[in-house]
Amino acid sequence: MGDTPGPTEPTLEEQIAAYQREFQDLDPQVEKIVSALGRLNRRMNVAYGRQTATLGISNAEWEVLKALVLSGAPYRMGPGELAKRLGLTPAAMTHRIDRMVSEGLVTRERDESNRVRVIVELTAEGREKWLEAMRLATVFEEDLLQDLTSAERGILGEVLTRLLRRVEDSQPDAGGRLNDLD
Repeated sequence: MGDTPGPTEPTLEEQIAAYQREFQDLDPQVEKIVSALGRLNRRMNVAYGRQTATLGISNAEWEVLKALVLSGAPYRMGPGELAKRLGLTPAAMTHRIDRMVSEGLVTRERDESNRVRVIVELTAEGREKWLEAMRLATVFEEDLLQDLTSAERGILGEVLTRLLRRVEDSQPDAGGRLNDLD
């Protein structure tokens, strides 16, 4: 018995037509943009997940590696700060860190200047995984944007940044997750 694919997702045009049938006040232009962004985000997350899986890490682990790299050298943060930055509960962050310590991607040590505080630090192996993931992502992203001119890329970047700012300004707590996804 072969695998039979499930029902296919409707095209954007089919989706918008169905929405308009059920909700006449819909602006089809707005819906096309929002639906395309949602689908693009979902598909990009799947693609990134496949890439990180080839490196032996999950997207969740990639997020921690990225947060540590973004913190700057020496790539150290407290677990509470990491949890807040990633929109996770402290328990979920502890679980993620436990996994990453056992995989050699990060270390977890008591802060010598404040024995109550714990510090999570990126290891050389963790940094190498981050670099490998960045190399794969760069190839994927260049391929994704290959049909856009430099000017179009600039315009798209500016437009998406304006949309992001609007959401961030109106939903300042929307940076994290609503539910634990680990």
